[in-house]
Amino acid sequence: MSEQTQEQGTSQPRRVVVAGAGMAGVQTAVALREQGFQGTVTLIGAEPHQPYDRPPLSKAVLLGKAEGSAFDVDFETLGTEVRLGCEALAVRPDAHVLDTSAGPVPYDVLVLATGAEPIRLPGTEDMPGVHLLRTLDDAERLRPVLARQHDVVVVGAGWIGAEFATAAREAGCAVTVVEAADRPLAGALPADVAAPMAAWYADSGAVLRTHARVEHVEPGAVVLDDGTRLPAGAVVVGIGARPATAWLAGSGVELGEDGAIVADEHLRTSVPDVYAVGDCASFPSRRYGERLLIHHWDNALQGPRTVAAGIVGEAPAVYDPVPYFWSEQFGRFVQYAGHHASADTTVRRGDPAGPAWTVCWLREGRLVALLAVGRPRDLAQGRRLIEAGTPMDAELLADPARPLKAATA
Repeated sequence: MSEQTQEQGTSQPRRVVVAGAGMAGVQTAVALREQGFQGTVTLIGAEPHQPYDRPPLSKAVLLGKAEGSAFDVDFETLGTEVRLGCEALAVRPDAHVLDTSAGPVPYDVLVLATGAEPIRLPGTEDMPGVHLLRTLDDAERLRPVLARQHDVVVVGAGWIGAEFATAAREAGCAVTVVEAADRPLAGALPADVAAPMAAWYADSGAVLRTHARVEHVEPGAVVLDDGTRLPAGAVVVGIGARPATAWLAGSGVELGEDGAIVADEHLRTSVPDVYAVGDCASFPSRRYGERLLIHHWDNALQGPRTVAAGIVGEAPAVYDPVPYFWSEQFGRFVQYAGHHASADTTVRRGDPAGPAWTVCWLREGRLVALLAVGRPRDLAQGRRLIEAGTPMDAELLADPARPLKAATA
């Protein structure tokens, strides 16, 4: 990191510009004021809508139970200028300028919070009837699809695919989910943990087809590589997301192979006076011994506090959270905390065929991650145990009637 960045604590910069008006960007503006920043704060948002929260899009907004999900933030009182419909196009670090679709915006400190963008199904980019679910506009386009109870094909049995399938079934649509892997959540959970979740689809009346690859989409149908034609009044693609960082090419901001901005433990980038936070940035985790890229709401909520602390000149805070997310699908509340990749022991609590169960992952006797289905108390206690690095007794942990906090070694 440059001397300019390291010496930021000597005086507060006058102008902070935040590129991205999602959760991470909005919370950065909030955290700056909470931590006493007195300079100007400008929030740049590519969408024309007032900044909004994303989780309701796959639930209340999609089903017409809510018109929107705007953040309950009074930006005028917060002393934050919000520029909407203004797309970030490039960064000129030497000039301390963010180029946007509305012209150049000078900054003293820039915060990159542009989030992630969904991966499109090749060959369907401009095809009518093929939808993504990432933005408010996406949800509004899908609402009449559900209201008309179309036959829906969902491509991808990940978190967003399961949540959309849940909403579509609630709306009365016939739903088929196609997944190239052998199970749902193949990229997120081990096979033996995710396998029981396949039954959730049938229980809800949805059809899950695994080992199924899309050959092409045509009007009214999805054609699989084995020749199967699936009726489709609408197709919803949920095959993942990538950091929205292509616009940073040539800026000098270091990007990883995954496209994420490479931030340090204080969420500073490789460029002086530029931070990165949320879905667009990876950071080194001492807790897990690897660099993490987390596309979840809690990361976008927590990271801005570290960024704000760096900008106002407090002692540099190390960003090393216990990752956390949740999903509501097929009548179940699923929560995950931690990162299980380095675990050496797996402990199950409860029957995965039942309505409530937990999987715990340990490394060297300490809890590093857990997945809780219908057991929010396990999640709450487990998250604290992960943060504390408390040694656990695996035999006691396996008893679902015993609270996690009473299963320590």
